[in-house]
Amino acid sequence: MTDPNRPIATGRGTAMSPPNRFESTSFELDLEQLEHDDDYLDQLRRPPTEYIPDRSRTIVAENDSPDIGFRFSMNPYRGCAHGCSYCYARPYHEYLGLNAGLDFETKILVKESAPELFREFLSRDAWRPEPISLSGVTDCYQPAEREFRLTRACLEVALAARQPVTIVTKNALIARDLDILSAMAALRLVHVSFSITTLDADLARVMEPRTSTPAARLRAMKVLSKKGVPIRVMTAPIIPGLNESEIPALLEAAKDSGARAAGYIMLRLPLAVEPIFLEWLERTQPLRRTKVEHAIRQVRDGNLSDACFGSRMSGTGVRAAQIAKLFRLFTRRFKLDGELPELDCSLFRPPRPVIGQLRLF
Repeated sequence: MTDPNRPIATGRGTAMSPPNRFESTSFELDLEQLEHDDDYLDQLRRPPTEYIPDRSRTIVAENDSPDIGFRFSMNPYRGCAHGCSYCYARPYHEYLGLNAGLDFETKILVKESAPELFREFLSRDAWRPEPISLSGVTDCYQPAEREFRLTRACLEVALAARQPVTIVTKNALIARDLDILSAMAALRLVHVSFSITTLDADLARVMEPRTSTPAARLRAMKVLSKKGVPIRVMTAPIIPGLNESEIPALLEAAKDSGARAAGYIMLRLPLAVEPIFLEWLERTQPLRRTKVEHAIRQVRDGNLSDACFGSRMSGTGVRAAQIAKLFRLFTRRFKLDGELPELDCSLFRPPRPVIGQLRLF
């Protein structure tokens, strides 16, 4: 599966550019005549991250999936430089005319008007406050946030309006916004979930190359929890045959770092994610490739993915049941089997329109 003539992109989850399923044509690099062009090959090994303005006119999306714990979500960025090899969001980039591989990691669309659009949404007469999830698709604290600070600006809007939000992230950058998050926590307006896939720094480096290290995520978790921010750990995804054995140690580390609840999601490999993950597995875990692929098929009824509500998040079969039992056992042991405190929607106050005109009622 791995092309030995194709340079591996340094610090990226994949060097693949799989065909876009919506396009009738695709392109492949022909490097036969360029094997001695070291400068060009070096450029391929170090693809830059490109930030592209996103002119979206809305920021909050609604979903009705029965196995997702939120109804409304918002994402300041499309694409994600974290480069997680298993990311289920990769195929969304195909809707933009890009590919789910290297484009997803290097061509990041930035919704520069996100705070203003969020304010406009909350000002609507029809809005009845309920929690809104940040990072429903891509990580709102990915590296782009250091430069654009859109997530922080959206949190400032949420705090001013007393709008509850939930956040999922793999990045310790979230600790930068401790001032806002602690103020929101005091009003029961925020939950934060840290996604931690492994405690093995070497595995994390190749599997999710531009995320914070597991240790850094645990430190950020501790910083936030000490200021009263309710924390959940998400062991997501569980990759059968690769990281399921870490569940006990991972949950214990999360508990020691202030987590109050825990959840997990079973790996699934929809559409273009399948070849990207399998290429990564073959390239970085060659001795475990067959074992891991077989284990994934054990929890997916012989397949590598499952789009069915109910089973897509947890898997099916004996092995999936064993993983669920193991997870329940250790969440009980470490007292992570409860729920986070309920968010308070009663404090909501619509933002004042930017033009300064007050609402009539």
